Amino acid sequence: MKQTVIFIGLFFAFFFLQYCSVGPTAQKTAPNDSLLWYDQPAKEWEEALPIGNGRMGAMVFGDPQTEHLQLNDDSMWPGDPGWDNPAGTPEDLEQIRQHLFAGDHAKADALFVARFSRKRIVRSHQTMGDLYMGLGHENITDYQRSLDLDRAISSVRYRTDGALVEQTVFASHPHQVIVLELKSEAGINAKLRMSRPEDEGQATASTRVNEEGWLVMDGEVTQLEGAFDSKPAPIRRGVKFQTCLKVDHEKGEVLAGEDYLELKGVQRAVLYLVANSSYYHEDYAAQNQLELAAIEETDYESIKRQHVQDHQKLYRKARLDLSADPQLDTLSTDRRLERMQAGKTDLGLEALLFHYGRYLLIASSRPGTNPANLQGLWNRHITAPWNADYHLNINLQMNYWPANLTSLDVLNQPLFDYLDRLVENGKVTAWDNFGCRGSFMPHATDLWAPTFMRAPTAYWGCSMGAAGWMMQHYWEHFAFTGDTMFLRERAYPALREVAQFYSDWLIEDPRDGTLISAPSTSPENRFIHPNGDTVATALGSAMDQQVIAEVFDHYLKACSLLDIENDLTRTIREQQQQLRPGFVLGSDGRILEWDREYQELEPGHRHISHLYGFHPGTAITKSATPDIFAAAKQTLEYRLEHGGAGTGWSRAWLINCSARLLDGAMAHEHIQLLFERSMYTNLFDGHPPFQIDGNFGYTAGIAEMLVQSHEEGLLRILPALPPQWKAGSVEGLGARGGLTVDITWKENALEKLTIYPQYDQSLQLIYGEERKEVSLRAGQPFEWTI
Repeated sequence: MKQTVIFIGLFFAFFFLQYCSVGPTAQKTAPNDSLLWYDQPAKEWEEALPIGNGRMGAMVFGDPQTEHLQLNDDSMWPGDPGWDNPAGTPEDLEQIRQHLFAGDHAKADALFVARFSRKRIVRSHQTMGDLYMGLGHENITDYQRSLDLDRAISSVRYRTDGALVEQTVFASHPHQVIVLELKSEAGINAKLRMSRPEDEGQATASTRVNEEGWLVMDGEVTQLEGAFDSKPAPIRRGVKFQTCLKVDHEKGEVLAGEDYLELKGVQRAVLYLVANSSYYHEDYAAQNQLELAAIEETDYESIKRQHVQDHQKLYRKARLDLSADPQLDTLSTDRRLERMQAGKTDLGLEALLFHYGRYLLIASSRPGTNPANLQGLWNRHITAPWNADYHLNINLQMNYWPANLTSLDVLNQPLFDYLDRLVENGKVTAWDNFGCRGSFMPHATDLWAPTFMRAPTAYWGCSMGAAGWMMQHYWEHFAFTGDTMFLRERAYPALREVAQFYSDWLIEDPRDGTLISAPSTSPENRFIHPNGDTVATALGSAMDQQVIAEVFDHYLKACSLLDIENDLTRTIREQQQQLRPGFVLGSDGRILEWDREYQELEPGHRHISHLYGFHPGTAITKSATPDIFAAAKQTLEYRLEHGGAGTGWSRAWLINCSARLLDGAMAHEHIQLLFERSMYTNLFDGHPPFQIDGNFGYTAGIAEMLVQSHEEGLLRILPALPPQWKAGSVEGLGARGGLTVDITWKENALEKLTIYPQYDQSLQLIYGEERKEVSLRAGQPFEWTI
């Protein structure tokens, strides 16, 4: 199955501009805090170190006895059996609305699930398998393993019986290969094997040595545990793949077994691992041949050099220095984490986690790949937690929060490619199920981009806001880059379809005549109805109303910029005036989550969906809406007082919200709590289990603490600088309007600001109580020294 190639011309043009940039952030110096290191091998998967080239990756364990690379590919999914949309009809929708008007929310919940959700239809992203290298090294001394984020290289170094062993592993994007170099003074004797976990006791891959002397694993992704309602319906077909391992060596010999390769007396070995699937290439085996043939035309040092250069073109676009204590660099990463979990502050580790988020996005999202999923692409399971799929009620969105903020705009391309597919498929769901024009997206989906709901309960599966939330990413990409071609050819067509859906979806509330989304939920929360029922659906949740208001606003702005006027623009302008406000205050001054002041089942719920318009939305600011701004703060405080932000991604959201509150002390408190409660040894975010959105959300939160550009015509500098960050600098942060920002501060005060504008514009700089009107000229750096 070949990847859709729509917009190839646009992609290559944008890709060229990004990669060939000679702007101020094209070649930053390497960050000081870019090294994870440990003095023992990984025993658990959450201790191993991730490498990736966007499509393919591995977790490196660094074990001197049996080295283990757990292998990953972003297209490892069971097949698409061609499931239809649920049986729900516009008549069913009307019945649900009547139940809500009558106050029978429990019946509305039940009918919503029964008619509009394919219960428990799920497919999981899966592991590609494992590479094992039986080294048998003993009497280990001077052990160290590391991950260099600046070079995207994992290294292991130790002595066995006094003899030095050195290992280098990386995943090259230019050559689409995972490379492992192993050197030993005493010679290498090892068996190399590849395998893949069974699926419900059934083999999923077979391994052999082919005529070229390569170790080859052929497999197909299945899901035999069942995936349909309460009656298991095994998926026996899926993406087919082939993984090939080729070994070059110096001295000694490489022997071929039936299903293994054996190194004997080898002084230096270089392993080249390529993998391709039927998702990307009809003849994936032939693609492996081509890639290995290209490798034979070059050499290890050239591949490594090109890999590093390619990675650094992205990674070095931004850097952060928090003037950390250099003495802590003598401690391994796990010991530093232990110190933080005991309540100590470690500014170097805080900066390292910022860099790590950017590294992980580069490694799991490149133009032409699938977007980063719930685990990026690093997954050891046949059935992963939450299926390692695409959740559209915060998680996929959070994955891409840092892209524009940290000058990684080009990495949004896989997201837009995927969303374009959802928009197209969602047109059928919108019409068949709801009788609405435009496009609908569910709260969760997978590689094949189905757009039906898939949940046995209304409170976490029946969400109407996903499509609108995803549209924010199209708009923000335009806002940051100023790319009008992108607006015209990618953003506007998607916005038009989603705006059309919401325009048709809205109904009048018989209680006050306002336009509302109904049925409407607040992911993934419930409330207690006055009759005692625990329910989810309502007549216009805060999140839905905020999302729809934002979609309408962005759609009309896009139409204005593109000089578009039609029946839909006129209709939406009228609907804007009638739309029920998304921010309504309750009797205690907090923002209501639902349409009425219902009792909350979980006052400390991990989701803060009713603050969508505050963050990641931009509707609420201290300058323009001070009363609601204060209510947002009170709402967050109430959530936290009742145990909120218990999970890693939720804590990361709180860091971002704290930054938007202009409260650096609060933001840093949540930074500390993230390290203390939600961090694995390899600095993966713990939900638990591992979920990568917390890593990405953290990086975005740090950027929001240092620069904010979401208020029209304003640029806030160091808006939420915490007391602990006494001195430091940041380079290469992105800001809306095509701006790149560098900042230096000392003694908790701004020292120097430099802005690199791509376009002529005027704006107001805000630093503390100081305001400065500036006119920027394209290509001319602006400096402000205090």
